Amino acid sequence: MHVLAIDSSNLVMGVAVATEDKVLGELMTNSKKNHSERLMPAISRLLEDVGIGPEDLDRIVVAKGPGSYTGLRIGITIAKMLAWTLKKELAGVSSLEVVAQNGRYFNGLVAPFFDARRGQVFAGLYQNRNGHMEPVMSDRLLLMEDWLAELEKTARPILFLSNDLSKWQERLKGFPQAHTGSPAERVPRAGELARLGIEKEPESDIHHFLPTYLRLAEAEANWLKRQRQE
Repeated sequence: MHVLAIDSSNLVMGVAVATEDKVLGELMTNSKKNHSERLMPAISRLLEDVGIGPEDLDRIVVAKGPGSYTGLRIGITIAKMLAWTLKKELAGVSSLEVVAQNGRYFNGLVAPFFDARRGQVFAGLYQNRNGHMEPVMSDRLLLMEDWLAELEKTARPILFLSNDLSKWQERLKGFPQAHTGSPAERVPRAGELARLGIEKEPESDIHHFLPTYLRLAEAEANWLKRQRQE
């Protein structure tokens, strides 16, 4: 099986082409957010570099969130378009689950998160069971302070993985069980996304596949607030 993995759910943009036993190519950037301009050229370049044509793909895998509204829409729209026009399978993977893979060999809990502004984070909690990272809690949106208060109740060591770790570095210094990964371990890898996507069941209805936002867009929230006031 040849899969194309696409992740534009956050600042990191990554694409990979892989089979069940090999990552044929991976391209990642962690400096710009204009994914709308760069994602399709990156896909085209990578396919050319590894010598795989679009028609040779069997499945499209995409990071489905949580994350940036705009980034999610870009990646998922492109993934759905490719899957539909090429008549290929489509599979979605939690963006937090992808990051959690970098803590696969940590002896404790793995806590991937993305900054969600206003003191909030998109957060997950995973642990290794028989070589697979399995969720201990579902991905959620919550205040970082509330999340840390909840995690402080466990005596187990916790590995925090996030591209946004610098924002919370000082706070985590006072967290006794906290460990932080290296910079390379804090970012999602498209090769891992591809591997996870191979293991997932494909979507039964491509057209109704939606991002996992975990919260309303600001415009939607404002509209609902006005409706309640009226």
